[in-house]
Amino acid sequence: MTAFLAQLTGSWARSNSLVCVGLDPEIERFPPQIADHPSPIFQFNKAIVDATADLVCAYKPQFAHYAAYEAEDQLERTIEYIHRTYPGVPVILDSKRGDIGNTAERYAIEAFERYGADAVTVNPYLGGDSLEPFLRREDRGVVVLCRTSNPGARDLQDLTVGSDGRRLYHVVAQMAATRWNTRGNCLLVVGATYPRELAEIRQIIGEMPLLVPGVGAQGGDVAEVVRNGQTAAGTGLLVSSSRSILYASAGEDFAAAARAAALSLRDEINAHRSAAA
Repeated sequence: MTAFLAQLTGSWARSNSLVCVGLDPEIERFPPQIADHPSPIFQFNKAIVDATADLVCAYKPQFAHYAAYEAEDQLERTIEYIHRTYPGVPVILDSKRGDIGNTAERYAIEAFERYGADAVTVNPYLGGDSLEPFLRREDRGVVVLCRTSNPGARDLQDLTVGSDGRRLYHVVAQMAATRWNTRGNCLLVVGATYPRELAEIRQIIGEMPLLVPGVGAQGGDVAEVVRNGQTAAGTGLLVSSSRSILYASAGEDFAAAARAAALSLRDEINAHRSAAA
């Protein structure tokens, strides 16, 4: 078992949770006492993390939500804080990188050395050589986009490839399972808004973990996600929710409201797991 998978497996067990909280800050939605702070994003994230760390299996900061505010330093501080204060809870940097090999190497350095992420999301559409700089970091997770949660995913990901009727997302899943996961550090992104496709992909990839965005604000059905995506052990999923947890309240009780929302999601997921602890 690779270091990242061992970390994730331990986190699933410790928290009895498949919830991944997306740390997607929008300062305009922060309570005034946080928005007026010199480091508002870090302070907001710190409060959310402190309120939810025992209820989650991972955190997933979305890079654009920091870069847009020129707040990359607060992203670094957030990841460092999680690692220092809640060791064992993995952090997935959601940056969806994908480029030719030498540039991909720079992106891998950015994710794993500058930010210290435990895993990173990547775009596979430049092929395996663009993923290799990430995959060769055997102690880190590489989360490959496969069937995303947005409505426009059908434009390309549903295209028929070859004469056997396979869709492009089927091919990505198959390549991930057979070519790209030779070091055992690969995961796939599959949106909660496409439960049938989620079941198909689980059949293709076996026990490989799935990062599943799209519950909460995007409307994905939790019961279908768990039924179609869990492994025989009742794990194998990181069910990601961002806005419905982060902004459960716009008031001073935002952290307590985030905890309540995370707890509710964890309990809803666990009610449908085949082998919940």
